[in-house]
Amino acid sequence: MATTAPRSTRVGVAAVLLGWILLAAGQARAAGPQPLDEIRDAAIAALGATDAQSAEAVVDPALRLAQCSQPLQAVASGSKTAQVRCDDTPGWRLYVPVRVHREADVVVLGVPAASGVPITASQLVVQRRDIGDAAGATFSDAAALVGRIPNRALAPGVVPTEADLAIGRPLQRGDPVVLVSRTGGVEVRMPGRALGPARAGGMVAVENTSSHRVLRGRVAEEGLVELLP
Repeated sequence: MATTAPRSTRVGVAAVLLGWILLAAGQARAAGPQPLDEIRDAAIAALGATDAQSAEAVVDPALRLAQCSQPLQAVASGSKTAQVRCDDTPGWRLYVPVRVHREADVVVLGVPAASGVPITASQLVVQRRDIGDAAGATFSDAAALVGRIPNRALAPGVVPTEADLAIGRPLQRGDPVVLVSRTGGVEVRMPGRALGPARAGGMVAVENTSSHRVLRGRVAEEGLVELLP
């Protein structure tokens, strides 16, 4: 015949269980959400910034994530973004934009620069700027930009980068070009004509003016097209 535990024992066990539940709930409330400063610091460190004075991590102040029981993990997921995660079970993962501040003396346009027109020394000045958001390599020597050609119109105050500039005049449809073919260590040059516009490094259709064959190649420099094998 089954026996039933005394009522006093059952009440005692229930009280202990209730106490554990209340203690766990109290600890969870005491832990609170993950401190946002810790998320920011982890994101900044992942981007290689030395401290919060040289970088700014953008985290929504209303964000509430469960506090991690172990150190946060963070890796750079781009030049301006870090992934911060908590490896608890369940954990969480967050992508944090980071703006790195880096000052340097760089070449700046003092006046507008038109697309396709070579830059002159009189258009350039050197200023101290924050270049943390620069999309490409900047210049510290104005002489390195003289004669370079903007791929697009550039406004005064812009810090030109390698991505903004081409070497040599852009190729136009109908321009005479030298076609270069390289096979097995042998280089052959022949006259040609551009069949479309292109900038240095770009692909373009060309015509061999001797054979009238239409080919494709890469603009290696002004007036020179390297044919595709």
